[in-house]
Amino acid sequence: MDKQAYEQKKRFKLWVPAVIGITVALITVLNPFYAQDSYITDYLYTRMTGISSDIIIVGVDEETLSAYGNFNKWSREKTAELMEYFASDKENLPLVLGVDIMFTDALDDSVDERLIEAARGLDYVVMAGNLVYRGAMEQDGKGNLVYNGQHISAVEMPFEGLNQVTIGAFSNACIASDGCVRYAMNDAIYNNSLTNEIEKYDSFAYSIYKIYAEKKGINLSVPSTNRAGQFQFFYSGESKEFSHVSLADVLDGKIPANAFKNKIVLLGAYAPGFQDAYQTAADRGSSMYGVEIHANIIQAYIQQKTANSPTNLAILIITTAVVGLFIFLTWRQKLSVALAETAAAFVITIFAGKLAASKGIVFPLIYLLLTFIIVAIYHIVEKYVFERLRRMKTLEVFKKYVAPQVVEEISKSGDFKLKLGGEKRDIAVLFVDIRGFTPLSESLEPEQVVSVLNEYLALATTSILNHSGTLDKFIGDAAMAIFNAPFDQNDYIYEAVAAALDLRRGADELKRKLEQEVGKTVAFGVGINCGEAVVGNIGCEFRMDYTAIGDTVNTAARLESNAKAGEILISEYVYEKIKDRILAEPIGEIPLKGKSKKLQVYSVKDINNQVYK
Repeated sequence: MDKQAYEQKKRFKLWVPAVIGITVALITVLNPFYAQDSYITDYLYTRMTGISSDIIIVGVDEETLSAYGNFNKWSREKTAELMEYFASDKENLPLVLGVDIMFTDALDDSVDERLIEAARGLDYVVMAGNLVYRGAMEQDGKGNLVYNGQHISAVEMPFEGLNQVTIGAFSNACIASDGCVRYAMNDAIYNNSLTNEIEKYDSFAYSIYKIYAEKKGINLSVPSTNRAGQFQFFYSGESKEFSHVSLADVLDGKIPANAFKNKIVLLGAYAPGFQDAYQTAADRGSSMYGVEIHANIIQAYIQQKTANSPTNLAILIITTAVVGLFIFLTWRQKLSVALAETAAAFVITIFAGKLAASKGIVFPLIYLLLTFIIVAIYHIVEKYVFERLRRMKTLEVFKKYVAPQVVEEISKSGDFKLKLGGEKRDIAVLFVDIRGFTPLSESLEPEQVVSVLNEYLALATTSILNHSGTLDKFIGDAAMAIFNAPFDQNDYIYEAVAAALDLRRGADELKRKLEQEVGKTVAFGVGINCGEAVVGNIGCEFRMDYTAIGDTVNTAARLESNAKAGEILISEYVYEKIKDRILAEPIGEIPLKGKSKKLQVYSVKDINNQVYK
């Protein structure tokens, strides 16, 4: 890769990770993919430890509705009957009874009174209430008016008499923006505009947990909450996993009383008609009844299976640090190493996320995982793009040395690996040198010398490449070319001679031009030989040349040194191969430096029948 391309790649590699890091940090804080992240974290963090045997659901199910008819006509009466059933056997009392059915208005005096008296007979009964949310303008901590979409405009608790003998608690489901229930609340603050008093209400699950902890003599563990007053809880069971019995079966005496001894008993809707079912983080394929969700929250309290997210600042710092470290470790690595490190980062991040969740911290993972994927894709694309650019530049360079056909073949094969070593090939070698250039250069300005030299060498290059030759090297005012390397070439010996004839004809035109411009003239001397030679990359790892070496090459060089101005000398080997296709005169045997035997040499005049190929 040339210096300019290297610098471009270096700059590219500097600003890309910066953009990725800043982007990931920002979107992690803004959290635009909350739903997708929740899907991942729900799957990773939900630890199905099994339901607690201390919790039993008494369900108002299809069997109950079939037995008693319209729910609104008997709900208070049968709830009172259930309480009376529990109160009648002091030996088998439940620890707490949670009624997830709202009785906010007084209706029938006799039935309401029966419900009140039945509740009075138990130690602890928690009755479900409701928070009414309606957006309103409020003052923030700085005294500025802001809109609060979670403003509590009213609280609906059990009707007055019932509320005096039970514990009212709100049972609202905390539905996240993706439609799933994964959060819960300890309590809520209500600013009562009628009394100008600030009232605090516990949630249904939290109220039951407090009673359970008190009766069991265990320390109360209150989860920390976010700015919305919520915390995340982890489900222990899926839909219908908690022990549940039909209300009708209990009231008909089919369930023994000792089944509820020292248990948390929850009474609630357990049939589709109540429309009290929600999508949960435990099982996205099905819905879960509200009373089952309360059971999961209560168990989460007891087993401390709760968590919360770090602050936005902490998320920003952690994400930036992790992304920065990951990019630093992978950026200058080979593709295989970078992909291996990406896989390791995936595993480590998921493991760290699960470990943090077990300690009560839920961290958004999707942005880190997406970053790993994006960086891996970048490495793959970057490897392809820059490799392709490098190949294109290499091809452009090759075009200056080899024929277009050879370049096309290289492009198709895709083999750009350069390594030391060679192979034996039958080749034709052409040497060309400018005769009379030294005295010419002494009489011209340096700029003129370079201009003349470039014109002659450009002619030599064009003639060689037009006949699919490979321009091996320039040696001062001389040049070397090989034919039939690096790829096999048809009729390569003839092509070498044809290239020399083209060169001589072009030299005649340059000769006339030079005589007009500077009053001087030069000409080419050419030597061509063919035979076996070693062809390949010669040199060392940091500096190598693609060239040919051997006696075939040396003989071609000796022929060129013996050629007169405008003369093309070929060896007998070349002549015998193409003698029927060229016009050549025998020069006779001439001694060549370094050879003990003389060599029969021919001077090429033209192509036979004046036909150029």
